[in-house]
Amino acid sequence: MAFTSAIFLLFFSVVCAVYFIVPIKHRWLVLLIASYLFYWQNSTYLVFVLAGMTAITWLTGLFLERQNLKKAYYLKLHAGNMNSSERKKYKFSVTRKKKMILILGIIIDLGILLFFKYSNFFVGSSSSFFQLLGIKIQNFQLNILIPLGISFYTLQAIGYMADIYWGKYPADRNFLKFALFMSYFPQIVQGPIARYNRLAVQFKEGHALDFNRLKSGCQLILWGFMKKLILADRIGIVVDTVFKNYADYGGMILFISAIFYGFQIYADFSAGMDIATGISQVFGINLEANFRQPYFSKSMEDFWRRWHITLGGWMKDYIFYPLSLSKKFASLGKAARKIFGNYIGKRLPPFLAMFLVYFLVGFWHGPDWKYAVYGIWNGTIIATGILLQPLYKKGISVFHVKEASYGWRLFQALRTFFLCTIGRLFPKSASCSIAFIMIQNIFLHPMPWQLVDGTIFALGLDGKDFCVAFFMVILLLLVDLAHEKNIQIRERIAAQGIIFRWLIYWTAFFLILIFGIYGPAYNSSDFIYQQF
Repeated sequence: MAFTSAIFLLFFSVVCAVYFIVPIKHRWLVLLIASYLFYWQNSTYLVFVLAGMTAITWLTGLFLERQNLKKAYYLKLHAGNMNSSERKKYKFSVTRKKKMILILGIIIDLGILLFFKYSNFFVGSSSSFFQLLGIKIQNFQLNILIPLGISFYTLQAIGYMADIYWGKYPADRNFLKFALFMSYFPQIVQGPIARYNRLAVQFKEGHALDFNRLKSGCQLILWGFMKKLILADRIGIVVDTVFKNYADYGGMILFISAIFYGFQIYADFSAGMDIATGISQVFGINLEANFRQPYFSKSMEDFWRRWHITLGGWMKDYIFYPLSLSKKFASLGKAARKIFGNYIGKRLPPFLAMFLVYFLVGFWHGPDWKYAVYGIWNGTIIATGILLQPLYKKGISVFHVKEASYGWRLFQALRTFFLCTIGRLFPKSASCSIAFIMIQNIFLHPMPWQLVDGTIFALGLDGKDFCVAFFMVILLLLVDLAHEKNIQIRERIAAQGIIFRWLIYWTAFFLILIFGIYGPAYNSSDFIYQQF
């Protein structure tokens, strides 16, 4: 039941009708039932994996909360009878129990994810390792289906347990309401990765029908459909053709297809976020932003602050900071300063934490070494940029570069886009070795004359299709430029007269009907991040 399918639109319409008929205080229950029906329709019996992880996470949260309450009650009860040493000893014992509970909960949830998503990867890697040692072992694949959205709701589960451990908020005692947080159907497929204290509280509030929210949500859904059906699925035809037959094309075609992939994945992923956010707005629920004009980034570091924001935020809060601020990393920093000096030494611990984060970000995307290499690529580029920052600033001063000028900002954006484009060859290619071959061909064998002899028009799209794609790319960038300048387009449209407003709505609707990629001969592709 893809977001862009007719059956989903019917499903969403029925859920909306029931949602606003049911009394406000029970509307969260409608969303819970709808979420499990949606999941069952997409994954059938794998819904029990979701339910099981929900139960494990919920129970872990309750056990952690119990330790928090016992600690607070005990310290208050014996406030006048305990010295500082006794208090410290008691706190340490409670913290140790909490750590054991948290680690057990994480191991179970993470173990489920690793089993379903990474079993075949571990089996294949083990077979390859033994073969390198000269030990012949039969390679085999386990017939395991990956539960829909498990990569996303596993992170939500771990984040929830960690927050309870840190005492950020009390555990949810209502299992069904917590189950809605874990299964909320607009964002379970590909995010955004929600935080309990920002999403779950909205389910408990209840929301009346608001025409402005309904209108704004439908506008966003319509824009998401345009990006997905007109742009992403159209240029995806070229991308798939070239990447599946990479040996048949020169470097120029490979590079153009890599650029196309950059716009395809952005239009595809952001379209999914727009549709999920628009659906939620209709229900009166606000999802966290997952994009902030990433192709206007000035650096790779800036890019990852704008792209998949909730994943980056999760990794920062639950991996990077706990590691980089830990006592062991502090000791490592002291030792590194003695060996490498202050400049390198004080940066080494956060760099190690950062590399681990980007390695995990890459590996989180899929069970293949190419994703890990993609993460390492990003970590290396960012670390290099940070280390060379003094030289970079000196060069700007020497050459009198005006950092606020349009030309310099355009150069920075194009440079970042180029680095992103090259890096994305790893996750998109069938393997790391193929990605390296493509990179080699792009730089050493560009063969630009293939553009002249018509090769580009033999990739699945004709001239009209390329014109439509070009128009949509320009429109996408113009919308992002407006948002970059803090111009809220939906609010501007809503402020116009009724004739102009509906002219825009109907134009968008007919553009989707006329230029959208769908129909009986074409199965609209799943959203790319749904595969992760």
